[in-house]
Amino acid sequence: MEQPYLLLTPGPLTTTSSVKEVMLKDWCTWDSDYKDIVQSIRSRLLQLGQAPEEEYTAVLIQGSGTFGVEAVIGTAVPGDGKLLILANGAYGERIQEIARVLGIRHRTLEYAPDELPGADQLDAVLKQDNLITHVAFVHCETTTGILNPLEALVQVIKNHGKVAIVDAMSSFGGTPIAVGELGIDYLVSSANKCIQGVPGFSFVISRKSELIECKGRARSLSLDLFDQWQVMDNDAGKWRFTSPTHVVRAFYQALLELEEEGGVEQRCARYTRNQQTLVRFMEQAGFKAHLPASVHSPFITTFEYPDLTSFTFEAFYRFLKEKGFVIYPGKLSKALVFRIGTIGDVHIEDIERLCEAAASYLTTLRLES
Repeated sequence: MEQPYLLLTPGPLTTTSSVKEVMLKDWCTWDSDYKDIVQSIRSRLLQLGQAPEEEYTAVLIQGSGTFGVEAVIGTAVPGDGKLLILANGAYGERIQEIARVLGIRHRTLEYAPDELPGADQLDAVLKQDNLITHVAFVHCETTTGILNPLEALVQVIKNHGKVAIVDAMSSFGGTPIAVGELGIDYLVSSANKCIQGVPGFSFVISRKSELIECKGRARSLSLDLFDQWQVMDNDAGKWRFTSPTHVVRAFYQALLELEEEGGVEQRCARYTRNQQTLVRFMEQAGFKAHLPASVHSPFITTFEYPDLTSFTFEAFYRFLKEKGFVIYPGKLSKALVFRIGTIGDVHIEDIERLCEAAASYLTTLRLES
């Protein structure tokens, strides 16, 4: 049996044993007990997102988070629409790639990975380009771990009467988001992120009035968000095509455990303690966080390579894995960095053990150089 390790990544992440255990039972996709679980998940997601049921619905989509994002982009933007994308990392760029592949007219405001998208610039562009109908951006860009200004950006979008699409893949369930109060039209996230389920489906919290307008718009059969919604509503939790039953049951268990922890606020507090502890001890060991603390998210942190010619990520990665930790390589083309996640079933004592291992590795390198 392989040595177990903690996944210190932005998802998939380390799950509890109880989430894993519920996947030992098989489920029938059209059975009423299973569909009841799906309906409960949908209702709980709206509660987590502070999205009133009379205005919003939750739709589950087979596949990873990107499937959910593509379902929204490909369904929501009409043929005569235009999408504005705010991009300060790989996942904003992925939205741009989706629009390009689907033949959707779009425009991108590009920012450096350590730069926050500006509400003033967004306002100016929306005033100048009246063809724009939809605006999409990533809340937590895990390229660096930067937390983009959700409230300020959505307020500008809604002030101009545009449709707001938020990729909250790595933030939903890990920090409070008031979907209804902010007026977000589409929010996308995934089972294997802050709710601490396992990979297999994404989900969309959507404003019903917007989704109603999407009938017949979708550029894909399987990623038709409108049709998926209609079947789930009309058949009380049935998916159009085969659903990942074990993953759905695990997600339901993860939702129960989120509630037992005290909800999103308490989970955010734990993640924040993890991340702040991580930065403090890693910097004491000789590593430097790539971003200023003011824009850090609680979810993942980028660190720069130490100033040692003998340091390689590959060797560092293998050392930490032998100690029981798996981290992420960097995703920046112009900087030598690596990333460490602080979400999942991970606690302060785990972070402290990781940092002790990282410090010992760096001490050994210094002694050898």
